Amino acid sequence: MISAQAAPVGAKTRGPGAFGGFATRWALLLSAAGGLALFAAFPPADAWPLAVAGPALLVLALTGRSLRASFGCGLVFGLALFVPLLSWLFNEAWYAWVALAAALAIIFAVLCIGQRLLLRLRFWPAAVAGWWVAAEGVRDRWPYPFPWGRLAMSQSIAPDVRWVAIGGVPFLSFLVALTGAMIARVVLSYLGGAGRFAVAHGPVVAAVVTTGLVLAGGLLPVDPTGGAPTAQVAAIQGDVPRARNLPQQLNDSEVTQNHAAATSELAAQVKAGREPAPDLVIWPENSTGLDPSEYPFIYAMLAGAVAAIDRPILVGEVLQNPERNVGQLWVPGRGPTTFYVKRQLVPFGEYIPFRSLISSFSSLPSLQPENFTPGRKAVVFDVGKLKLGDVICYEVGFDDLVRSEVNAGANLLAVQSNDADFEIDGQLGETEQQTAMARIRAIESDRAVVYASTTGESTIIAPDGGLIAYSGVWRQAILDARVPLVSYRTLADRVGAWPEYVIIALTVLALAWAVPRPRRKRAGTPKGTRLLKGTRPRQDTGIPGREGAGTEPPRGAPEPI
Repeated sequence: MISAQAAPVGAKTRGPGAFGGFATRWALLLSAAGGLALFAAFPPADAWPLAVAGPALLVLALTGRSLRASFGCGLVFGLALFVPLLSWLFNEAWYAWVALAAALAIIFAVLCIGQRLLLRLRFWPAAVAGWWVAAEGVRDRWPYPFPWGRLAMSQSIAPDVRWVAIGGVPFLSFLVALTGAMIARVVLSYLGGAGRFAVAHGPVVAAVVTTGLVLAGGLLPVDPTGGAPTAQVAAIQGDVPRARNLPQQLNDSEVTQNHAAATSELAAQVKAGREPAPDLVIWPENSTGLDPSEYPFIYAMLAGAVAAIDRPILVGEVLQNPERNVGQLWVPGRGPTTFYVKRQLVPFGEYIPFRSLISSFSSLPSLQPENFTPGRKAVVFDVGKLKLGDVICYEVGFDDLVRSEVNAGANLLAVQSNDADFEIDGQLGETEQQTAMARIRAIESDRAVVYASTTGESTIIAPDGGLIAYSGVWRQAILDARVPLVSYRTLADRVGAWPEYVIIALTVLALAWAVPRPRRKRAGTPKGTRLLKGTRPRQDTGIPGREGAGTEPPRGAPEPI
């Protein structure tokens, strides 16, 4: 039997405020269930409806908790979410997986104290939804940017995903969290009303209307691609040596040779009339890890591939002096031309924070002896009517980077990726999670996206998020498709980060309003009022919507942690 805190005898029941919360052990179990439900909403499970269960179960767990206990619930939720979500990091280093998952869980737990405070407000469902946007904003930027686990990124195949074209990824996260909070309000109202449906009637109607409006995003006319010019594009997935350690797997010359061979095969198919000639060919990130300007045989291999297909190729390269991760456009008869430098580097991958300290107990820094140098600006490659904006792998998770390419004039987007590092054991979590992000970026900006990966899954994505072409994994593949070139900008790209900033600002104001409320209640009675002997001032009960409703906690209430 689940232990819960009920309303005191004779107390007025009013919506969720009448329910005092679950006992601590059940609150922790609810937290774990919420984290696991949210994890299941992401690929590889892709059970997107469960995204609302995460925020809903967290509200139920935090209701009636002390601030210290709220931290504990948040920690359990965070571990249940991030440990399985980032399990693909085990292939890089088990301690990197444990450290990152633990760090994200701790940050989440600290922020959960803020959500617990927001539950004191009458408008707490909206405040909780804003809290999710603010919490994701913190994790995206500090201490090391890592935008995994955002609510919106679980919705790549859901009807509500089209809201990203209106207000961007943060706005969709807000809507998903709001839906979950409204469902939690129904449950709390039902529990507070001792199971009487009449008590929960209003919250039920509000939750149904909210859910309906959010799902109605699938009807939004945000993909008017009719009449847009088109271009033929190809993505090359050359594959890498299948080895059990990274140095063998990422054999630079063999990886480049694989991509050159696949491009030559495409050229042969075009010459034979079996495939249309592409306007542009895209190779993935790290399709050559050796700087062509320093290795003549690599330069010759790339120049030969360009000559064979007789079309421009965007090549993922590692350039030296300084070391940079770039996408460089090779043009027939001209060789290497413009390049885009990756701006958002991967912490502990492309640069090592605390390098000397980590070197004292780990060989991880030896995999990246020198920190990469980040780029500073968006670059649009001009290939005739085709204006290509490029982001590299990890960058697809950052709103401002993708948006900057579109606002710079891109009518087609590319995501160059190297997922081989994380797939040694055949796990596809990282690949599928990034593909889901790419599909959301397509809808957000109404641009076709070419996602080229060394090992897969490579995809060509339509502006509405649908898959035009896709490959398998750990195999050589050639994707060739005609895509629309859309030039107008969606509302999300025009307003930029303002929806996120406004939601965060309002949430901070709500938190500022919530924090002093118990202090005013604890301040005692008005000046000049005397208390009878043996009585105490009215106290904050710690229950949403029920501040000061009683003087003593009801019998059977859970003990704060």
